[in-house]
Amino acid sequence: MVGVSPNLQSALEHLAQGRPRRELTQRAEAISQAFRSGAGSREAIRGADDAFAYSFTRLPATFAAATAVLAALADSAPDFTPRSLIDAGAGPGTAAWAAAAQFASLGDIRLIDHNPHLRALGLSLLEASADAALRGASYEPGDLVAAANRGAPADLVIASYAVGELAADALTRAADALWSATADVLVVIEPGTPAGFARIRALRAHLLAHGAHALAPCPHDNACPIVDPDWCHFAQRLPRSRDHRLVKGAALAFEDEKFSYVALARSRRPMAGARVLAHPRVSKAAVSTKLCTADGIVSTTAGRRERARYAAQKRWRWGDQVDWPDQGP
Repeated sequence: MVGVSPNLQSALEHLAQGRPRRELTQRAEAISQAFRSGAGSREAIRGADDAFAYSFTRLPATFAAATAVLAALADSAPDFTPRSLIDAGAGPGTAAWAAAAQFASLGDIRLIDHNPHLRALGLSLLEASADAALRGASYEPGDLVAAANRGAPADLVIASYAVGELAADALTRAADALWSATADVLVVIEPGTPAGFARIRALRAHLLAHGAHALAPCPHDNACPIVDPDWCHFAQRLPRSRDHRLVKGAALAFEDEKFSYVALARSRRPMAGARVLAHPRVSKAAVSTKLCTADGIVSTTAGRRERARYAAQKRWRWGDQVDWPDQGP
């Protein structure tokens, strides 16, 4: 499980002091309903209390997703040591916190968001950070397109749970702007829904056609082999604090955040052979796994009698990059 960093969790809990949990619940439910109805953050989050209610309920899950994505990026590109970051559509700064935890090399961090209430909250959280790069980060007003016009390109650009607010005809323009702001690697994360994946797939196809190279989760630069109604997504389990359970009206001490993502790079790097696209199905007789490979979607099965292959594939987890083709023992 991936939990919010202790420093960030402490800052959130400090800001939560004195706030009635019932009010947080009501605000969070109203905001969720607004998003489900197609509203953007400008319409859904209209004040400081809205910004906090939204962040208190959603930040742990989006932090877990960003942490999982950046870990996959680091596995795919072990040579990647970014010094600069742009968190575009940063909200409360969740992705910037996750990136600082993953990449100690970061020193120049810039955040951009159009919502003044989320910016104010994000700045208060950054000021409480023990990380010098986060405390010294700049946070400017602007939309995703503004990322291309704010200073030099950054080694790492992240747009996390932000592209979904765009109208369909604005996706290409935003993709071009984010790519222009990227010196090396661009990461885009969306909810793990068919609609979220559709946006990821369209953005990936557009930028590959303009010279980008896939890093993760795709093990190839070919057209995406996923066919509707299937969609590519992953999941990250995270713990729920007592207050989090109360505000969300949840009984379980954990939740699973499902997300879709793509990491694209300016230069081609060595690729993994395949990516595990679902939990392997293990029986007494065999283990079967769905993989994305350069040859398309592959289902591989290892029988128990194939001891080495069975043991190896039984250890695979949803989202892992693995060697392929499997030549057996």
